Amino acid sequence: MRIAAGCQIAYDCPQATPMLLMISPHPSREPDLIGPAEISFDPPVPWRAYVDGFGNRCTRIVAPPGRITISSRLTVKDPGAWDALAPHAAHRPVQEVPDEFLVYLLGSRYCDTDRLSNTAWSLFGASPGGWATVQAICDFVHNHIQFGYHHARATRTASEAYEERIGVCRDYAHLAVAFCRCMNIPARYCTGYLGDIGVPPVADPMDFAAWFEVYLDDHWHTFDPRNNRPRIGRILVARGRDATDVAIATTFGPCTLTNFQVFTDEVVS
Repeated sequence: MRIAAGCQIAYDCPQATPMLLMISPHPSREPDLIGPAEISFDPPVPWRAYVDGFGNRCTRIVAPPGRITISSRLTVKDPGAWDALAPHAAHRPVQEVPDEFLVYLLGSRYCDTDRLSNTAWSLFGASPGGWATVQAICDFVHNHIQFGYHHARATRTASEAYEERIGVCRDYAHLAVAFCRCMNIPARYCTGYLGDIGVPPVADPMDFAAWFEVYLDDHWHTFDPRNNRPRIGRILVARGRDATDVAIATTFGPCTLTNFQVFTDEVVS
C-alpha cells in the first residue's frame, strides 16, 4: 500500500528565532519513499539537515520575525503488515546489554525512573520477564491513563502521568518506557505518523503519534500502550530517550504556535 503523510505548522515569532525541526522520515524509512520527502517554508528561509546522535534526520532554520509556516509531505510504500508479535522474546541481563543501548536503561527528562522504581517492581516484579513483562506494562498503562487531548501538558513526566492518570499518547509511552527501564529492559521512545488504517476512524484531529520500542532477543520490538493492539502503517520520524530528543519543533526563543495540522492517509488509486 501507499501512505501519504505530512504536516503544516505555523509560528508567530517576535524576533529572529533559531529552530530545530524533526519532520523528515527516519533514515530507516527512506528506502520506502516514493519520490522525495518535501519540506517547505513560507516565507522561504535557508535550511540545512543533519543526522543526530540517535540516528534521526533533523532540520535547522532561523525563522524571521513574523509568521512562518513549516510544511512537510511524503509518500511511502508500506507492506501493510500489522505490528509484529514475538511473545516468547526474552530480555538480556543488564551485564549483557550492548554498550550502545545502556542509555535506554537510564532515567531521562520525562522518564523519571528514580520515582517509579519501587512502584514498577511491586506491580511487575512477579512477571516472567521479556515480552510478557512488557505486555503486562502496556496493559497496565493502557488501563491506568485516561486519554484526552485536553489533558495534554508538555511538562508532564512519567511519574506525574502515573499519579494523575490522565494524558495523551506521549504520556502513555513515557510511563511504559520508564516502567520497562525500571525492570531492566532497554526501552526507547518513538514518534511518527500513524493513521487510522485497518481500524475504525476516530473523530479526533490527527496528530503525531508516540509509541516505544524494547530490546528483546537482540532485536527492537514495537509496543503501543495508547492503542495496546497491533497497528498498520507506522511511519517512524524519530527515536530517542524521551520526547526531549524527538520534539517535532524546538524553538530557541519566544514564539507562539498559531497552526498545527497533521495528515496520514492511505492512497487509494
